[in-house]
Amino acid sequence: MSYVKPEVVVDQMIAAGTYKAGLDVKNLLIRGALSGAFLGFATTLSITATAQTYTPIVGALLFPVGFVMIVLLGLELMTGSFALLPVALSEGKITFSKMLSNWSWVFIGNLIGSLIYAGLFVIAISKFGHIDSSPVIDLIKKIAAAKTLGYAHLGSDGLVTVFVKAILCNWMVTLGVVMALTATTTIGKIFAMWLPILIFFGQGFEHAVVNMFVIPTGMMLGADVTMSDWWLWNEIPVTIGNIIGGAVFTGLALYLTHKKKD
Repeated sequence: MSYVKPEVVVDQMIAAGTYKAGLDVKNLLIRGALSGAFLGFATTLSITATAQTYTPIVGALLFPVGFVMIVLLGLELMTGSFALLPVALSEGKITFSKMLSNWSWVFIGNLIGSLIYAGLFVIAISKFGHIDSSPVIDLIKKIAAAKTLGYAHLGSDGLVTVFVKAILCNWMVTLGVVMALTATTTIGKIFAMWLPILIFFGQGFEHAVVNMFVIPTGMMLGADVTMSDWWLWNEIPVTIGNIIGGAVFTGLALYLTHKKKD
């Protein structure tokens, strides 16, 4: 049958986390960069659809295409690793330093890929600087400001808000990684992982790698957002929230309830 039971899925999570921790720096950077770029493609597709239809849920329905590409091609997305490596660590298959090394290099790779696609997309959408306003450009600048200045305006309450939205985001994103393991057919994997990714994106939760693309893209297009706005009010708290959402609410929760007893 194409359905894989949860106990077997947890074993696959352990194996996947162990495998990822053993990858060398070159592979982590290349696979991480491709993941960052692919999520950038998915984000601009979603924003374009939203600008064309004035219906954000249409963009959310399309966004999971990037995640599907990443999972099916075996690439490295740090937010997915936030669930898989803690499970392998709990099983004693990897060390804590191996986990931190993986997360660090994939973070760098994701950032590199996101910025490369951001630069190329800005050239394309602005016709190399000849256009400074369009429905898509204006929406990207609005999103970049909302994800930074919108929280800064609220002060400490803004930090709490962005942190909680990051937890909720990666609870669903990592569930998408796990759901892909519940099927053995390609179409089954695609459908299974599509569901939680749609849930996170459709509600505007905060994903560190998506923000590595959309915020600097907004800055390149003229949004009144600084580097400190990006990192202090979004990237740092979102990354921490993503770690907790993935490691605790998906990885360890499923490990504790479905791990096979010896």
